[in-house]
Amino acid sequence: MRIGIMGLGRIGAFHAETLSKLDAVDSLVVTDPVAAAAASAAERFGATAVDSPEAVLNAGVDGVVIAAATDAHPELILATVKAGIPVFCEKPVARTVEESLEVLRAVEGSGVEVHIGYNRRFDPGYVAARQAVLSGELGLLHTVRSTTLDPAPPPAAYVAVSGGIFRDCSVHDFDIVRWVTGREVVEVYATGSNRGADYIAEAGDVDTASAVLTLDDGTLALVSNTRHNPRGYDARLEIHGMKDSIAAGLEDKLPLRSVEPGATFPAAKPHHFFMDRFADAYRAELTAFTEVVAGRRPSPCTVADAIEASLIAEACTLSLHEHRPVRMEEVRPR
Repeated sequence: MRIGIMGLGRIGAFHAETLSKLDAVDSLVVTDPVAAAAASAAERFGATAVDSPEAVLNAGVDGVVIAAATDAHPELILATVKAGIPVFCEKPVARTVEESLEVLRAVEGSGVEVHIGYNRRFDPGYVAARQAVLSGELGLLHTVRSTTLDPAPPPAAYVAVSGGIFRDCSVHDFDIVRWVTGREVVEVYATGSNRGADYIAEAGDVDTASAVLTLDDGTLALVSNTRHNPRGYDARLEIHGMKDSIAAGLEDKLPLRSVEPGATFPAAKPHHFFMDRFADAYRAELTAFTEVVAGRRPSPCTVADAIEASLIAEACTLSLHEHRPVRMEEVRPR
């Protein structure tokens, strides 16, 4: 198949490399507002560079991957759906929930599949965790712990437009808690602090955050995030039930140092960033998209799924600023 890519920044170029190695993909058509980025990708991956998203849509592509700036997501999704072409778009759907809902209303009933990028749904450990929950082998769940710790803060320019740590970082934890447990969040309580990088506080954000999510069956999910984990990139999930407890991400590249006498675990070089931690997940995610394009499966992460994660982020942001528990109906559009 022939796949178009719109946006060739860090993640777009990474997707281009991944797609170029998939057996199902014969050719790539790429574009970026910076012509040099498109030309570089074309040279590196044997792609055809064109000068606009419209040119991608007119190049006979079977599917489109959107990795452009967030503000461009709604327009590019809608243009691709209007062209009748299946689309993969990195999260979020749009900068705000309201814009995301407009996209949802526009694509519903179109018959065109839209796949939003939440890569943890394709990581082998997280997949195994979901299967363990669905099989009932853990028994009744009581506690879930989801962790995302970045090795260093993003640049000031990024923080200024990110929407805050809950919308930018924690949203991955929120999505995976919903997906693995199969439950919905009914209430949140969130807090945060600033431990460094003054520009984060100046932007009205926190660099370290925690949230307690109450799920609709009474299970408690604890989400922990920071921009300061110099040992490496740490993304883990624990699930505790009445019969058993399991963890995803508990492996030798875990960026955590044990101080127990004689302990040798973890022993390998820690994960440095999300691209190496989730390299296999990204490949599986884009492989799944090719199956969506081929009509062999529906979208494994819909616009509606992505909106639910964004709503949890909105509730946590409100809770952080108002120092109180927030029920989900407070942020859910009526």
